[in-house]
Amino acid sequence: MNMTTRHRDGGSPLLCLAAALLCATAIAAKAQNNPELAPAGYVAAHLGKSDDEIARELANPNNSLASLTFKNQFRTYAGSFPDAGNQSNYTLLFQPVFPFPMPSTESGGKANLFVRPGIPLLFNQPVPTMINSQPAFDSVTALGDIGFDVGYGVTEKSGFLWAFGMVGTLPTATNSEVAGKELKLGPEALFAQFEKWGVYGLFPSHQWSVAGWSNKSTSVSQLQLFLVFLPGGGWSVSTQPIMNYDWKAKESTVPLNLTVSKTVTIGNTPVKIGLEANY
Repeated sequence: MNMTTRHRDGGSPLLCLAAALLCATAIAAKAQNNPELAPAGYVAAHLGKSDDEIARELANPNNSLASLTFKNQFRTYAGSFPDAGNQSNYTLLFQPVFPFPMPSTESGGKANLFVRPGIPLLFNQPVPTMINSQPAFDSVTALGDIGFDVGYGVTEKSGFLWAFGMVGTLPTATNSEVAGKELKLGPEALFAQFEKWGVYGLFPSHQWSVAGWSNKSTSVSQLQLFLVFLPGGGWSVSTQPIMNYDWKAKESTVPLNLTVSKTVTIGNTPVKIGLEANY
């Protein structure tokens, strides 16, 4: 499922209303005044498989396909800060997936060790500030904090999927205004069931600050619920909201999500193109 680096400042008056992820087909959707565009994923390993077979394998959170995903995210904002409703930004999120096949389990389950970094490039990120004693916004373009997870997952013959691992955030931001300034680490788990029609499950994780130079500490829980329908022909329709709870600020985020994607083959390269809306 999606592992995304998220930047959050508990004191910020900005509320992210929408994240739009752009791919090759998203330009036409944008021209039709649809602000919710979606991620494009590049699959690096496949031989002799149909688009539908690849789409089904990509729907498996414990799949063995190496991939390079480029998410072009467009966000709009709202909040109590003056002019907050006129703010927007673009983020390019690069998410490679490196699966390493492991020996099968005693029950015959297919096992993988996976490494998944998330590298964000922020463009025109609005940051609240004061100019001449008046509230205003800075616009920041920078590398953000890099998120990652490393885990061990098993797909049982029954279609049941499970995984355990570690999730973290590295303080790599090149501008202090968008930096978390903390090394964060914590556990993650995955429990899902694969059916003929698709897959459903949950992906909980938690991160604590373990080092850094921030004047605050972090304790944030995250839960991603996912329900993926595979109607055939390489198509996928899903909802994958990522819910957060900040134990320090006592604040929660419960978004809505809808994703439609299509797996196609361009030359010899399978490409997953999608349209995703978050609110």
